[in-house]
Amino acid sequence: MRLLVLGGSHHVGRTMVESALARGDQVTTLNRGLARAPTPGVEALVADRTDTSALRAALGGREWDVVVDTWPMAPRVVRDSARLLSGRVGHYVYVSARDVHRWPWPPAATENAPLVDADPASEDNYDYPASKRGGELAVLESFPTRSLLVRAGGVVGPYENVARVSWWLRRCQRGGRLLASGPPDRGVQFVDVRDLVAWTLSAAERGLHGPYTVTSPPDHMTVGELLDSVVQTTGGGAELVWASPEFLEASGLPLGLELSLRFPGVPHPTGVHDADVSAALATGLTCRPVRDTVLDTWDWLRREGDPPPFGGVRPPWTSLDHDEEQRVLRRLASEWDYGVNSAQVALPNTDGDDGDTVGPTT
Repeated sequence: MRLLVLGGSHHVGRTMVESALARGDQVTTLNRGLARAPTPGVEALVADRTDTSALRAALGGREWDVVVDTWPMAPRVVRDSARLLSGRVGHYVYVSARDVHRWPWPPAATENAPLVDADPASEDNYDYPASKRGGELAVLESFPTRSLLVRAGGVVGPYENVARVSWWLRRCQRGGRLLASGPPDRGVQFVDVRDLVAWTLSAAERGLHGPYTVTSPPDHMTVGELLDSVVQTTGGGAELVWASPEFLEASGLPLGLELSLRFPGVPHPTGVHDADVSAALATGLTCRPVRDTVLDTWDWLRREGDPPPFGGVRPPWTSLDHDEEQRVLRRLASEWDYGVNSAQVALPNTDGDDGDTVGPTT
């Protein structure tokens, strides 16, 4: 394919470029040229796409088979790009997110689950769900029958800049006792960026149209399998102490947020890790073993170091105070019944009984 990637410097975009080149596609990128040097073999166009005049000048009268757009902010930028490319691109691929669905997400949600309200002309850079949904609407305005809306789940793997698996790898590298949000047998849905990209490029080549939820099947991995792989990969001797979401929230520690196992005030969010991905699976999505994702992410981190955070904002869990975490663990040892990889975390006895359980952790 003749492929235009709007962006192409970070995580999904960078993987898209490298995977397309490996397939033999002709790849053009358009970005500001500030993040990193162009990938060898790529035609690099330089422009600030928020400036419509600059974007028009950079694109010229060129034509492509497919454009891939990962823009996460003001939908107006997507709208302007789609309008400029209408009639000059065969298929428009917009990498969206499951966040476009209205909260709370229903269990086993399909692509037809309720969506947030959004405006494709919005200049708002801060409402992520509305920005992604607005981007979808902007694409559909110019490409009503020739667009693919890729509603990605939590994306992990090499080049990750949202501090999920990469953050856990660095954390376990230090070793020692570490709190983790249980239960360890709780299923989690993440998708390796390379699996997401492979499906997207294939789907675009085949001309698939409409929205697709693209993440791993609900039974693909558990949080225990994920974090055990992290511990084994780093070899730092980390020892995971599983605690319930309720306990972690009561402790004031942000653990569990990094893997969307809980949100503030919502210890057991519905619909986050049990999406129906049958449509993507039926059209060729395959997901590699979690161990491979962890190993390759670790290799990348050691080779290139930690990337700048997404949007320049560090998530709250990345400022987790190690000393405070250790104080919580010592307090548990002296005041609470708890066990490493144990069945439960119990509240201290306050009424003469044996204590209450703060949620199962296995």
